[in-house]
Amino acid sequence: MKKAVRVVVFLVAMGAVAVIVGGAVRMARQTSGGLSACDLGPLGSPGDVAIETYIQIHADELERPAGSDDTPVTFVVESGETAVEVAERLQTMGLVTDAELFRRYLQYEGLDAGIEAGTFTLRQTMTIPEIARALQSGQRPERVVAVREGLRLEQVAEEIAAQTGIPEADFVALATTGWRDTDLADHDFLASVPATATLEGFLFPETYRLPEEVAAYDVVARMLMTFDERVTTEMRLSAANQGLSVYEMVTLASIVEREAVIDEERPIIAGVYFNRLRNGWLLGADPTVQYGLGYDEETGQWWRTLYFDALGVSSLAEIDNPYNTYRYVGLPPGPICSPGLASIQAVAYPADTDYFYFIANCHANDGSHLFAVTEEEHYANFTSCGGEAP
Repeated sequence: MKKAVRVVVFLVAMGAVAVIVGGAVRMARQTSGGLSACDLGPLGSPGDVAIETYIQIHADELERPAGSDDTPVTFVVESGETAVEVAERLQTMGLVTDAELFRRYLQYEGLDAGIEAGTFTLRQTMTIPEIARALQSGQRPERVVAVREGLRLEQVAEEIAAQTGIPEADFVALATTGWRDTDLADHDFLASVPATATLEGFLFPETYRLPEEVAAYDVVARMLMTFDERVTTEMRLSAANQGLSVYEMVTLASIVEREAVIDEERPIIAGVYFNRLRNGWLLGADPTVQYGLGYDEETGQWWRTLYFDALGVSSLAEIDNPYNTYRYVGLPPGPICSPGLASIQAVAYPADTDYFYFIANCHANDGSHLFAVTEEEHYANFTSCGGEAP
């Protein structure tokens, strides 16, 4: 009944607007023989009346949240986005129920010009006025947070803590087990992640602009969203054509990330590992052994130097942990770090090569590698760098 009354009020108002405009037009024609642009100047108010009437009709909806889920949702306004586009995405994400009402409210309050590019934390339980205010420029101070490639989850937590104040324990807890109890698990690319796996490998390394006040959920959500944007469908399909799930692609990319220094070599190193996998060889990747060994209390390092004497072994194959690719054939159980886009692309599009071996190029000492097809060539490279062939 209340809705019907408001509709009647709206129609009456529209009728009044028509009468006002019609009368003004007739008066203009009588006095000047026509209607000029200047004559229309004072008649902007009828449009304001129409919007005000529309807002009054939908007053109840303005104060009604889109849902009851109070989980924080990271919402990014991209540079160049219009208020219409922002409103439509808010509705698609379930943060408002009526994009048109949201847009009209911005217009009515003069807030549409205040929306600028940025990252905001919203909730379903927020009303349209609350969301409109939250998206206003200058109301959410930002901070720049940089996360480097090649870090394992615990190191990512350390960097995030140092730059945001988020406790490392909170970040680690969310990224290891807690994420499964949130909407973070809804991403399609996480479908191939084993039931007991963490988000290791999917915490996309990037420089982020985040709200000044930010929680672990906000950071992880932004990282996963960035992974989804950067790792394209084409890349995932290319990896699938080579027999890798997204999880396996990220796992292999994380090894490439820890091995490669020069971007041009990443596809070649990926090609070497594909050759080993396809021929049933051990991957023989030092970084997987380092990951399995974990934190070194003596040096305070996660990635310890693999000295046989210090490890008490005569070969790396003696170290028994599931990540030891000198001992177990195939990929390790999961990613060993957060690979950058270049390493993921290298696995999606590996170089077609006959190489099976590589070692650090001691001659150039610039992070490059010496590649070899045969064992003999490999040992020749090895001895040229001062090593002793078996």
